[in-house]
Amino acid sequence: MTITIFLGSLLGAMAIGMPIAYALLLCGVALMIHLDLFDAQIVAQNLINGADSFPLMAVPFFMLAGEIMNTGGLAKRIVNLAMALVGHIRGGLGYVAILAATVMASLSGSAVADAAALATLLVPMMVAAGHDRSQSAGLISAGSIIAPIIPPSIGFVIYGVAGNVSVTKLFLAGLFPGILLAVGLCAAWWYVSRKENLVPPPRRPLREVLSVMREGVWALMLPVIIVGLKFGVFTPTEAAVVAAVYSLFVAVCVYREMSVADIYPALLGAAKTTSIVMFLVAAALVSSWLITVANLPGMVSDLLEPLMDNPTLLLLAMMALVVAIGTAMDMTPTILILTPILVPVCKQAGIDPVYFGVLFIMNCAIGLITPPVGTVLNVVCGVSKLRMEALVKGVWPFLLVQLFVLVLLTLFPSLVMVPASWLTR
Repeated sequence: MTITIFLGSLLGAMAIGMPIAYALLLCGVALMIHLDLFDAQIVAQNLINGADSFPLMAVPFFMLAGEIMNTGGLAKRIVNLAMALVGHIRGGLGYVAILAATVMASLSGSAVADAAALATLLVPMMVAAGHDRSQSAGLISAGSIIAPIIPPSIGFVIYGVAGNVSVTKLFLAGLFPGILLAVGLCAAWWYVSRKENLVPPPRRPLREVLSVMREGVWALMLPVIIVGLKFGVFTPTEAAVVAAVYSLFVAVCVYREMSVADIYPALLGAAKTTSIVMFLVAAALVSSWLITVANLPGMVSDLLEPLMDNPTLLLLAMMALVVAIGTAMDMTPTILILTPILVPVCKQAGIDPVYFGVLFIMNCAIGLITPPVGTVLNVVCGVSKLRMEALVKGVWPFLLVQLFVLVLLTLFPSLVMVPASWLTR
């Protein structure tokens, strides 16, 4: 009965068009009434406590770093560097998109920000070179979801706070799976583009490549944050501040593509996006507290009892559930709703919550390019002036490869945990 009330109130509120944050609050209130615990003070207290978290301070600064990166010329330098390195290869612009997406993922942590920047810069270039518009936009959509997996990742911060899991360990564990996704996209692009008889541009002279590298080195210094995390120089929250301040310095003082007047719009954009995320997190803690009180994880554990002795089958079942939910719900609400339910189940089954977190965030990120919701798909559609049907057709080959990588990591946990153990030594 408790599970029915939880799902019924949440899905019913979403079905009538209620914003996710308010649906989470309504779901929490419904559970309180069912448990005869209703008290407005509890709702208010949990709302305040939900936003009162030191690790969550990383979110606004990573958002700001992404805004500055796109406005201040850092994204453009990264694309130019990728063009100089691999643009001359057959189908080179596709590999440029993947390489640029991977590098930018280590700067912003936001799939939507990366999708907007890459689609603006690369879709016109790829179409002008003769590539199919829908496949080009599909590749960029798929590449942009590497951002929530390679550190720094806003998704890992939210999951770590919601599940009480070390954000630093999540960052380090996500590095190799993110690279594996990029390798899979390269293989998929090779297969898709092999039938196109396009003449690639000539290889750039070494002098020009060195010039582009020299100009882009300032942008490429941001991934050094990962080194700082490994050696304990700063926490993920402090790393977010470093990223924001450094990108602002480079944009204003080095590249000089961002004036003092441009700082306010960047701050405003980051503040608006952060307010949405923080309100979601605060509202989710109300539901999370009631989920714990109502022992929903224990009920879900009882339902999954036949699979508890086989962690691999349990993970596959949970991943299938998240894939289904990801088609209808955005990434942040999915993390906030499912984390307090699934993490206790994983712990009971002996599954490392860091390992599960990597799979879970990867799965939620894939949801960003699955219709009908697909936030990244909507962004790329708007930027590249494509109909949703055409973009969905173009993204399918890359989506299938990413699902294959997810299944591979589920079946072979060592692909996640062994590289993570190397990094934490």
